[in-house]
Amino acid sequence: MPADTDKPLDEVLVLEEDLWLDGPPDELFTRLRSECPVHWSSGMTMFPDEEGYWSVTTAEGIYEVSRDWETYSSEKGGITAVTEGVFPLELMRSMFISMDPPKHDRVKALFQRGFTPKRIAEHEDEIREITRDVIGKLEGRETCDLVDDIAQPVVARVIGSFMGLPPTDDVVWARLMNTILGANDPDVNPEGIESVMERDLPEVFERCTKMIADRRENPTEDLTSVLVHAEIDGEKLEEHEIVMGFFLLMAAGNDSTKATYCSAMRALLEDDSQRRMLLDDPSLVPSTVEEALRMFPAFAHFRRTATKDTELLGQPIKEGEKLLMWYVSSNRDETRYEDPHTFDVKRNPEHQAFGAGGRHFCLGTALARLELRVLIEETLARYPDMEIDGDPKYVISGFVNQLRTLPVKLDG
Repeated sequence: MPADTDKPLDEVLVLEEDLWLDGPPDELFTRLRSECPVHWSSGMTMFPDEEGYWSVTTAEGIYEVSRDWETYSSEKGGITAVTEGVFPLELMRSMFISMDPPKHDRVKALFQRGFTPKRIAEHEDEIREITRDVIGKLEGRETCDLVDDIAQPVVARVIGSFMGLPPTDDVVWARLMNTILGANDPDVNPEGIESVMERDLPEVFERCTKMIADRRENPTEDLTSVLVHAEIDGEKLEEHEIVMGFFLLMAAGNDSTKATYCSAMRALLEDDSQRRMLLDDPSLVPSTVEEALRMFPAFAHFRRTATKDTELLGQPIKEGEKLLMWYVSSNRDETRYEDPHTFDVKRNPEHQAFGAGGRHFCLGTALARLELRVLIEETLARYPDMEIDGDPKYVISGFVNQLRTLPVKLDG
């Protein structure tokens, strides 16, 4: 247990890097839920110019914040703890996840029809073919890394196909998403956050500018074309809004399923009784997916900013203060789940991995669930005796909740 979890709570800074070396600090969040469900951290060591923040750690608190966009804004300060990080705030506000209604609702509606459960279900055969093709390339190998060799190529090709990208671009876009979203992790990005801002962001804009020009001349049915030709209140999106809309869809598609799949596989490989249950009864895969989403939400937190003086679970909040909704905590809330730190393929829980309702509930829920189901089914079908072969390592981040490596022996 990191030493910080023993500190007086008024001295704890929840986002301190040393708390996140091995993934989310579950012991700390357990303590916060019990002793201080709305907790104040006075600042961030890595970003000394940033203001402090409230940590909302219970399911009840996150539910309340999520459903009151007028009091708790996504637009006022953006959706990450760091207001001026990799993306300047004005650029972050070009993504609909960082907008408030009514503009949020109008931009999100552009994509909603393409992400209905019925429309997504039509892609199952294609997603299964992509997954089998990726797993098939491991033939003859004794070991692999589930993150780099299965999860990453599958999710990159799936979201790439939705965005209209050629398979040859998958590796490039995966690299860009990983370095930008893992900007603070020295293993992911050894040159530091400045290199991301100076090198990777300009590359995103350069590549997107070329695609935008092409889609203007040659409209297609893909989501990139939807962005390019969309009109909001009779006006087309500006170029930076198209780029950031593209980035949002790519980042979510690239990171979310990869993160939850890898952690789910780790849990199954570490508890053979759960894996055997699943192998004996594949009809449990959908409930396994929900349990994986509960225990391993892809994003540790999203942020809101108070638009006025208010009160949350008895704690006064001042106008302009940040609130971080910790899904990695609320999804293990003892008041909602029995034995919340145990992975149980039969649990089939409700959870807040996609948010807690309200306007910002995740657009891609049907796609994430389908990808996770197919990935788990196909991995276990081909390699039922897979074993962990080394030490899994996390991306060091209080925002993305994902493994950086998961080395395995394929045939046990």
